[in-house]
Order: sequence, then C-alpha cells, then structure tokens
Amino acid sequence: SDNVAGGKMAGDFIGKKLVKQARVIELDGIAGTSASRERGAGFNQSIEAHQLQLLAAQPADFYLTKGLNVMENLLAALPQVQSVFAQSDEMSLGALRALQSAGKENLLVVGLDGTEDGIKSVQRGKLAAIIAQQPDQIGSIGV
Repeated sequence: SDNVAGGKMAGDFIGKKLVKQARVIELDGIAGTSASRERGAGFNQSIEAHQLQLLAAQPADFYLTKGLNVMENLLAALPQVQSVFAQSDEMSLGALRALQSAGKENLLVVGLDGTEDGIKSVQRGKLAAIIAQQPDQIGSIGV
C-alpha cells in the first residue's frame, strides 16, 4: 500500500475536522523504517496544507504499550493537544488508553492499518478513524 497516501489521508481527515492552527501530535513507528518515514511525510504534507500545528512527533515503534507510554509523557508536556495521528492502529489504541486515563476521551485520534481491533474501536466511537491497509489488494497486485 502507499504509505505516503495513508499519512496524507490521516492528515486530511484531521484537517477537515478541526480548525486551522489546531494542535496535533504524531506517534511515529520505528525510527528510520520506510513505513514510518513515508507515513510521516504524507501526514506532514497534509497538515502543512491544512495549516495545523504539529506539537510533537515521537517514535512509539508500532507497539500498543509504547504508544501508551509515549502518549502519557506527551500529554504531561503538551496538555493543549487536540488530535493525535498514530502511524499504526496499535499505537492509536495505546494513545486512546493514555487519553482515557487523563480524562481526554474527546480528542480526535486517527490510526493507520485497519486491524480488527482498530476497526472495532472506530465502530465503538473511540477512534475517530483509521486509514485501512488492504492486504488482499496488495497480494493480488504483487502476484
């Protein structure tokens, strides 16, 4: 799948939901990986176009527990955040837990992958959106 397009779609979703200069945090994947670089590049292009303010971007290595821990630390330092883009559903679910613990359930949180848990979280109204990877299409294109 196109990681740059996925990151851009996440930024576009946030940009359409929030006002200009809204404050966002990005949870990156594993530093230096192509997926993390590309998703971040697309997201940053989009938030620049929508005139959103990136407060911080920190790696959480695509893991739920790391997403939780990094989000807790970022919330302590940047309580004015209005939205979170996590480069994977796992990190977005960790970020949600941190936000719930801090009493900030109403923040707009967007993930990327389309995992079963991520989809369920959107259906329950916890995650605002996920940008879905489509492995069936990826496989058919690759064959």
